[in-house]
Amino acid sequence: MNSPLNIIDGVRTPFCKFGTDLSRESAADLGAQALKQLLARTGIDPRRVDHVITGCVGQPAGDANLSRVIALRAGLPECIPAHTVHRNCASGLEALSQAQQLADSGAGEVFLVVATESMSQYPLHFSETTAMKFGKLSRARTPLDKLKAIMAFNMADFQPQAALRMGLTDPTTGLNMGDTADILARDFNITRKEQDLYSLFSHKKAVAAKSRLREEMFPYIPNSAGKKALLVKKDNGPREGQSRSALTKLKPVFDRKFGRVTAGNSSQITDGAVALLVMSEAAAKKAGKAALGRLLHSSYVGCEPARMGLGPVYAIDDAEKKTGLGLKDADLIEINEAFAAQVLAVAKASRSPEFCEKELNRRVPLGRIPGSRLNVNGGAIALGHPVGATGARLVLSTLKELHRRNASKALVSLCVGGGQGAALWLEATTKN
Repeated sequence: MNSPLNIIDGVRTPFCKFGTDLSRESAADLGAQALKQLLARTGIDPRRVDHVITGCVGQPAGDANLSRVIALRAGLPECIPAHTVHRNCASGLEALSQAQQLADSGAGEVFLVVATESMSQYPLHFSETTAMKFGKLSRARTPLDKLKAIMAFNMADFQPQAALRMGLTDPTTGLNMGDTADILARDFNITRKEQDLYSLFSHKKAVAAKSRLREEMFPYIPNSAGKKALLVKKDNGPREGQSRSALTKLKPVFDRKFGRVTAGNSSQITDGAVALLVMSEAAAKKAGKAALGRLLHSSYVGCEPARMGLGPVYAIDDAEKKTGLGLKDADLIEINEAFAAQVLAVAKASRSPEFCEKELNRRVPLGRIPGSRLNVNGGAIALGHPVGATGARLVLSTLKELHRRNASKALVSLCVGGGQGAALWLEATTKN
């Protein structure tokens, strides 16, 4: 990294649960609206932008190179290039990291980073056999051939698989992401009570922070609603009346007989988008733009897919070895709440001498993660986890919270489906 990338400002849509307020908005709709709002708020001349980078997991088939679609819909000049990135849950962070890499290589100085996901619009997939039957039907020319093609179908052909379920299942292990959380709960002896209490605190913190969180949002008018459009003004995941008794009534979702992971102690399936304006140090000075903060470092590592939730431990260790920055240096720590069991396992592993020596080759553990500095405004269990957008949301929320606290440094980390971890170090800057 030649010089830290300056994160000038950012904005996001409200995050809304699957099938609710934003369910008819495509990933392109969400990203384009977020980008329009960012351009309006920052006043940046679109002609000065060197590149648009968008992170998204479930990229729509009809919006090939989603980033380009978003850029053009947001009104950027046609001459500005755009590309789309995908690193599962860390796609939003990957988009930011790639802006840093482009800046370091001299390929640009001003970047728009978008992170978007419409999990409500993940498609249904027919089997290969069914697809072949549809293909034969489309090629039939005579009425008799068409009738024969139609008669070849049976009821099983009309039972498609949900892309959402497929995407949340690891293809190398066959495990759903929730199954991997149950594995960690057993490995680290994390009880159902611990998970439910953690989830309750996530909701309580998010509810208490709702006015602060609205500072990073804009009221969204759904394009799909026509004349009946109503402003979507807030995240609809946090539950003000959440109670431990309600959480304890929920049954395990993944391992129904022995599992401890429920819908209540897992992240919510959600729609939403984030947009960030980032610049090189020189470009920010030239434009007279004060920054929210700087990206000091990015680490991405691989780990065991069946225990993908431990990815943050390996990434935090990698970042410390490369920068010297450790848990003790972080005024705020964000670990994405894919599952309560996963965050609790990361905390236990980080302070375990045995784990750190065996897995990280460390004589001294990473250290304790203080609850007072962890996910202080709630996390994905309450706010939701639109997988491609979450990383960028964590960056935006964390930088704004650093400024509220007059604090300096923050660590942002995620586990990544398929067995990876991501960790970014951020530093707040003084706003003029």
